[in-house]
Amino acid sequence: METYYKPEDLKKFGEVSEFDAELAKKFFDYYGAVFEEGALTAREKSLIALAVAHTVQCPYCIDAYSNDALEKGCSEEQMMEAVHVSTAIRGGSSLVHGVQMMNHVKKVSM
Repeated sequence: METYYKPEDLKKFGEVSEFDAELAKKFFDYYGAVFEEGALTAREKSLIALAVAHTVQCPYCIDAYSNDALEKGCSEEQMMEAVHVSTAIRGGSSLVHGVQMMNHVKKVSM
């Protein structure tokens, strides 16, 4: 099936430097530093990235961090739990904005 997102395009990520090498280098240097071992393990960072990928709904990131999490020894259960965490936060963030609606409705109804 033809889709807007093509899995093979993920392999072209590094090519974004073609139009601005300087900024791309800065980004990739930063990106690499972020995923180095630190207070969090590379494995923990991979699960966080997988959850965020689902939150921002990036199919390239979902593929990349599904692979990365598996390579770092994460189980399917851990990966799905990370997805559920992102779902809970995303749903909760929508729901808490209901307070904004309630405040507005109360204000204009007075």
